[in-house]
Formats: sequence, structure tokens, C-alpha cells
Amino acid sequence: MIFKNLFGYEAKRKRLLKQVPAGALRDFLSVPFPDEKQFFIDTPILSVDFETTGLNAKTDKLLSIGFVDLLANKIPLKTSYHQIVHSKGLLKSDNVTIHQITDSEKDQGEPLRVVVETLLKALTGKVMLVHFARIEREFLEQACIKLYGIAPVFPMIDTLMVAKRRLDARDVSYDPSSLRLSALRTQYQLPEHHAHNALNDAIATAELLMAQVNARQEPNKTNLADLLL
Repeated sequence: MIFKNLFGYEAKRKRLLKQVPAGALRDFLSVPFPDEKQFFIDTPILSVDFETTGLNAKTDKLLSIGFVDLLANKIPLKTSYHQIVHSKGLLKSDNVTIHQITDSEKDQGEPLRVVVETLLKALTGKVMLVHFARIEREFLEQACIKLYGIAPVFPMIDTLMVAKRRLDARDVSYDPSSLRLSALRTQYQLPEHHAHNALNDAIATAELLMAQVNARQEPNKTNLADLLL
């Protein structure tokens, strides 16, 4: 209990709130996070996906952000958001091939500050849902350091880790490629989706989490703490 009080999400939020300047990040940190003891079905969640030029958050750039709400086993599409991020420099051909985002689209994108502020506002009071948390966590941290001088803390659910924990508990060997978003969706008999679009992947991740939770013995009694990183 002492450890949790010192290092839990909520304790970190309160400490950072004393340091962060006025603005979107302070507004985000001013609202308590959902209680880890509450049920998943009662927890407001924002499914988020970033498309980037690479995997290094310090040297690569955000190309686009997509998100959508998930609450009570429903994905209200009216809450969906997709935005290309403006940045300088030319994209490499392999980036364009994968993400289908051209230089002209990037040049007309919204500034990083506008996109991050929109994300933080939508994420306030919610849990962040992703697939492969490293990308969203590190790129959002770097963006906030650049914009506000401080990295945020935010509770996260990673559908990749939800699947990995299930496999590890069975103590059987598995192919790491089976933890990819498309592979896991196939395992849960979810339809194929158009990958490498931030909003499409955010929706696909939300659908996957619902399938993962509903496959449990008592899905309506799944606690948020059972899913958090």
C-alpha cells in the first residue's frame, strides 16, 4: 500500500501538477484519473494511435494522431478524431508507402501544439488505450517535453500486453508475431481493417480490447487494475 501511494498513477499526477505550467497539460493533470478498483465496463477509455516516421521518439516525428472513445462496451464513432501533424522536411518514400501520408498533406497539417492539446483534452479523466505502448507513450512524452517542458503520466492499457499476460500465464511458447494487432484480431475473429491509418488502428484496438475482456470468465467484473500496464 505504501509503494502504491508513492508510485501509483494518481500520486504521480498530483506531484506533476505542482510542477507543470498553466496550459493544456496542467488542465489534463488537474482531473483525477479513474480509480484502478473500478470495473472496466464503467471506465472511460480513449483508444489512441500514432503514425510516425520511425520508432525513435527523440529523432523521428509524429505524422498523425487518431483516437476514439470506448465506454461500456461501446465505441461512439462521433467521438473519433484524426489529424495529420505539420512538420518540416521531406518524408522518405517508405514512410509514404506505409502510411499513405504525402508531403503536401503533411505540410497542410495542424501544428503539433494544436494536435497534442486536442488529444490531452479528449484524454482528460480517462485511461489511454493503445497497442504496443512504447510508441504512444514515448512520442507523447517527447511532444509534451517540447511543448511544456515536462513529461506527463497517464494510466495506459496495452492490448499487446493483455494478450502477452494471457499467454505467459499458460506457460507455453508462442511466436511474437502473434501479438501484432492484425494477428490478435484474427484470433478473436474480428474482421480485417485498413492498417497504418491512425484512426482505423485506434478503432481496431478498441474492438480488440472489448473482445479480450469479453472472452474472460466474468467480463463485467474485470477491474481496471487487471488491465493496466
